[in-house]
Amino acid sequence: MRCFLISLLILTFMYACHPKQSSDEQTIQQEEATEVELIQEVDTIIIDSRYTFTEAIEGSNAPQSVIDQLELIDVTYLTTDEKLHQGQILTNKRLAQDIKEIFEFMLEQEFIIERAIPIVAYNWSDSLSMANNNSYSFCYRNIAYSNHAKGLALDINPRFNPLRWKTKDLPNKPHGAVLDTTVNGTLHPNHPVVQEFKKRGFRWGHTFTKYWDDHHFERK
Repeated sequence: MRCFLISLLILTFMYACHPKQSSDEQTIQQEEATEVELIQEVDTIIIDSRYTFTEAIEGSNAPQSVIDQLELIDVTYLTTDEKLHQGQILTNKRLAQDIKEIFEFMLEQEFIIERAIPIVAYNWSDSLSMANNNSYSFCYRNIAYSNHAKGLALDINPRFNPLRWKTKDLPNKPHGAVLDTTVNGTLHPNHPVVQEFKKRGFRWGHTFTKYWDDHHFERK
């Protein structure tokens, strides 16, 4: 009996010396656990593009007046390997915030973006970029009529959403690309991504007169 009482006293003393965690301590631990989860999530993102602004405009031949209008933004997307990737879009400052938010919307929708890399990686060749199903904005070319020349247009998955001619018997662009709306990453008139672009004032290339340019969105 005496041993039992001694043991009980020891336990009582130990309990008194080790009180339950306060609600503040529990909150701090929960916040720390959340931070760890976020760090782990960031660590799982695969980096597709990590250019500096100077590197992203190198060789563009654009005048300084155009360069001054541009901004390089990071975007995160779900790609064809079903993993998160981080790429970059070089675009006009007037579109930058909308494009960031559109990429966030596409990610929420689990809409596939195969890759998003500044076109400098393709030696400023629109054809090579399209063939690789690359999504991009700025490319200093055809300044007389192309909104890409000032970063005021954005192409989304060109190989999934090829340019198709309405009035001429010409091959799709990129060459060999075929429209299949059952493929994730492909657009159609009622698609939520199309509606999101329209809501933000973008014109969709599907409405062009001579061809359906389904990968193309532009805004003045």
